[in-house]
Amino acid sequence: MNADGFSTVRFSTADLPEKDRVAIWRDHYCRMALKLDIEPFSDAPLECSILTRALPGVQMMSTAMSPVRITRTREFLADGNGDLIFIINQSGSVIAQSRGRDIVMREGDALLMSTGEVKVFDRRVHGGSLSFRIPRSILTSIVVDVDDVVMQLIPRETEALKLLAGYAAPLFNDIALATPEFRRTAVNHLHDLVALALGSAHEVVPVGNGVSIARFRAAKAYIIENSNRRDLSVGGVAAHAGLTPRNFQRLFESEGTTFCEFLLLQRLSHAHRMLTEPRLARTQVSAIAYDSGFNDLSYFNRSFKRRYGVRPRDIRNEVDRTVASIRCAHQPALASQITCHRIPEYSIS
Repeated sequence: MNADGFSTVRFSTADLPEKDRVAIWRDHYCRMALKLDIEPFSDAPLECSILTRALPGVQMMSTAMSPVRITRTREFLADGNGDLIFIINQSGSVIAQSRGRDIVMREGDALLMSTGEVKVFDRRVHGGSLSFRIPRSILTSIVVDVDDVVMQLIPRETEALKLLAGYAAPLFNDIALATPEFRRTAVNHLHDLVALALGSAHEVVPVGNGVSIARFRAAKAYIIENSNRRDLSVGGVAAHAGLTPRNFQRLFESEGTTFCEFLLLQRLSHAHRMLTEPRLARTQVSAIAYDSGFNDLSYFNRSFKRRYGVRPRDIRNEVDRTVASIRCAHQPALASQITCHRIPEYSIS
C-alpha cells in the first residue's frame, strides 16, 4: 500500500487446488476480508477472479464469477461498517435482495446497496460486475437523500451510468493511476459520476411521500448547487422550493439536522474537494474558503478540522509535496531536452 492509501489486490480461484477451492475462498477471503458468504449454485468448479483497487475515498472492484449466491448476514453486520456500494452488472443477469425488495439487474444496469444491511446477491449464470465502495459520509454530502435510492434500479440507458462505466474501465490499468495526482483527480471524478447516476433515481418521487417531501428534496439539491453563495437563507431557499420557512425547518428536524448544519456540510465538502485538486495547488486556502461560501477564515479552519480531523493547511501541504515530487521527477528529462536544443554560438570575424 502506498502512503496515500493506494493498493491493488488480485485474486483468482485458478490459483487454488480445485478440491479446496470453495473452502479457501469462503473462509480466507470472503468471510475474513470481504465479510460475505458465498455458495456455488452447482457442482461445477467455482471460478472467480477479482481485481481490487483501494483509493482514498473509494474502493473499486472488478469481478468475474461462475454462478454463485453471495450473502451478507447479520453475523457480518457486527463489524459496524455502513459504506455504500454502487454496483454495475456488466454481464449475465443478477437478482439482488435487500429491504424486502427483489431487483433484477440486466447487463448494464446498476444498483446502490448498503453494507450495513442484510442482502443477497444471486448470480445464476457466469458474469461480471464493477463496483465502487464509498464511505457513507462522502455520498451523503453530494447526493440528496442518498438512503432513498438504496435498492433503486438505475437502468442501463442512464447517460451518467454510461459515462461512469466508460471512465472507470481504464482505471484498472497500472498507468492510469501511476501518481498521487492522478489518483486524487480520479477519485473526485468517480464521486461526481456516481452522484450523477444516483440523481436519476430521484426523478420519480415514491408514492406516498407527498409534495412537501419532493419540494424538500429539491430544496436540498438547490443548496448543494449554490452552497458557495453567502446570501443563502432559510427563508430564501424555502421560498424557492415553495415551502414555508417553518415547514422547511421541521423537515430538517425530522432528519436530525438543521438548515445551517446541512449548508455547513456542503461548504466543507466543496472546500475539501478544491483543496485536494492538484490543479488548484497554487490557490490560497483563504481563497478556497471564500469561494466555498465562508466569510470567517478562523471559523472555516475550526469547522474543517472538526469535520475531517486535519487542518486545511495540512491537506494543502500534502498536495504541494505531491506536485513538487512530480515536477522533480520530470526535471532530468526536461534538462536533457534543453541541453539538446541549445542555441549554437556564432563568432564574428
